[in-house]
Amino acid sequence: MSNLTQSQVVQLEIVPVAGRIGAEVRGVELSADLSPAVIESIQEALLSYKVLFFRGQHQLDDEGQEHFAKRLGELYAHPTVPVKDGTSAVLELDSIHGGRANSWHTDVTFVEAYPKASILRAVVIPPAGGDTVWANTAAAYEDLTPELKELAGSLRAIHTNAYDYAATIRSEVTQEQIQRHKNVFASILYQTEHPIVRVHPETGERHLLLGHFVRRIPGLKTADSDRILSILQEHVTRLENTVRWRWAVGDVVIWDNRATQHYAINDYGDAHRVVRRVTIAGDVPFGINGRKSFSLEPKSEQAE
Repeated sequence: MSNLTQSQVVQLEIVPVAGRIGAEVRGVELSADLSPAVIESIQEALLSYKVLFFRGQHQLDDEGQEHFAKRLGELYAHPTVPVKDGTSAVLELDSIHGGRANSWHTDVTFVEAYPKASILRAVVIPPAGGDTVWANTAAAYEDLTPELKELAGSLRAIHTNAYDYAATIRSEVTQEQIQRHKNVFASILYQTEHPIVRVHPETGERHLLLGHFVRRIPGLKTADSDRILSILQEHVTRLENTVRWRWAVGDVVIWDNRATQHYAINDYGDAHRVVRRVTIAGDVPFGINGRKSFSLEPKSEQAE
């Protein structure tokens, strides 16, 4: 705990949503004016539950979302996708323009120091469908046998934003959407080598660092790399390790991006869905052996 004693931390009304991950926080209106004690309590709950759900936060607009996010850390703008006009760090995900991230991922792991947390606000929600699912990557690691833990802890993986967009999303996409992905999301090539098992810098928990930005395990044949990555990823997305949230307009969800993966379910057809995300800057991960991640493209000093 930072500068507050245990007695000063506010006891939030927290209702667990699933057994291993996720809790709804009630009776709190998110804003930049929250007391340090409340902010500290939110931070502590986030470390414990990995994902926090706040219903009915209609008081927040883009500016309010950014101002609140600054209470949790330094804002982080996406390295390739432009922010929403009039904002410094709001990323708008609009289903009309291809904003359907229906594959398991941790945000922006193709860079060295990827975001530590994300704050997502529901603006337009379909009458049915469009839920988001999160997975607990620490529980996934703990589910491994000792032999698999030892193997995973010894391996590293290459993450990149250069991937087959249409194949990864696993749904019909237009040629225009594919071209936009190449011209915007992959406009600058990023490749980073991360440990497959990341040690959380605050809790000390061990997490499987995987998701759809992972391309390969260096040093292994492609077939062997694919098999190992598939086995480990299947542990992450076991239903026991997940929580599913049915959105309503005004909902805000905060998740620990170092401890989770998530998947936006694309089951709402032509209905409109708009969510807006602000992310908080993170640090460079390190593995069980203390070795840190490093960038391959653009090349970092650690890669020398």
